[in-house]
Amino acid sequence: MTYLAKPKLLRPDVPRNALGYTKRDYEGAISTLCAGCGHDSISAAVVQACFDLDVEPHRVAKLSGIGCSSKTPDYFLGNSHGFNTTHGRMPSVLTGAALANRDLLYMGVSGDGDSASIGIGQFAHAMRRGVNMVYLVENNGVYGLTKGQFSATADKGSKSKRGVINSDTPIDLVTLALQLGASYVARSFSGDKEQLIPLIKGALRHRGPALIDVISPCVTFNNHAGSTRSYDYVREHNEAVNRLDVILPRDKITASYPAGSLRRVVQHDGSVLLLRKLHENYDPSDRVAAMNYLQERASMGEIVTGLLYVDSNAEDLHRHLNTVEKPLNQLCYSELCPGSEALEALNQSLRRVGGDSDVAGG
Repeated sequence: MTYLAKPKLLRPDVPRNALGYTKRDYEGAISTLCAGCGHDSISAAVVQACFDLDVEPHRVAKLSGIGCSSKTPDYFLGNSHGFNTTHGRMPSVLTGAALANRDLLYMGVSGDGDSASIGIGQFAHAMRRGVNMVYLVENNGVYGLTKGQFSATADKGSKSKRGVINSDTPIDLVTLALQLGASYVARSFSGDKEQLIPLIKGALRHRGPALIDVISPCVTFNNHAGSTRSYDYVREHNEAVNRLDVILPRDKITASYPAGSLRRVVQHDGSVLLLRKLHENYDPSDRVAAMNYLQERASMGEIVTGLLYVDSNAEDLHRHLNTVEKPLNQLCYSELCPGSEALEALNQSLRRVGGDSDVAGG
């Protein structure tokens, strides 16, 4: 059997980033997904974002679960760390890895079946605990590997390829992430790289749980008239609340922007998000207003995209747990197991002082 392989030789004038890497250095294996699958566009956006940000591939850890979406980490950042977990369990495995080594950039790649069904409990706890990660949901509304049944995110009233109407209420992962405390929440469309690439850049520079729900049409089972996850439907009903540019704290950068108001959001590493508002009254720093706006537009059949919410002062899981700066996987045995005296001191600090320390439930 013959497999197509990407050529290793490149033209001498191919563009390189500040690290000397070309975009080919951020790519992976050749995709085996259906031709035209929106997931491949998401992979290309990840490649472009990491190339633009001069990310060192070996500093990225990408984890996934099960499904069409969970195959895609094989198609980008081939020189990074990777782990394919069991169905719906990616968030807990990523959490453990992030606690052991805080020096890596963590990217969790999942789908609407993987995250909104069997893995919804895992998704919820990753968001509320503040795990420092980019959580990419490649959302097509169907189970593509099992012949196109509706997933938990499929809109009520949406029609399947076989003409079946979905009667179940959908789970909106964006609204759920906002309720659970995610500090960077966005939605985009795989067919809109101009919007998606900067959103990924901003998520990579953010500290805390960054969710990007990407509507990614399934060209085989969910790209027909009557589907609310088709290319045509999303293009016609896309309600973009802002456009985003990411400016890194390096040499002076000049750029021209269309007329309209700009909002600067400084992130922890010093990079700056510039939001060009398309809606005068939309405030991406108001969590409650963002949830209300999503519900309002959804009732009108619109899909809201853009950076929906960002907390530039967010803290991550390491800050919550007050862990040491040095990654746990680099600590020596004596530091990890300091002995019985240290354990007794810790236990004593957790006991109540003076009084009812032995009450039930205490």
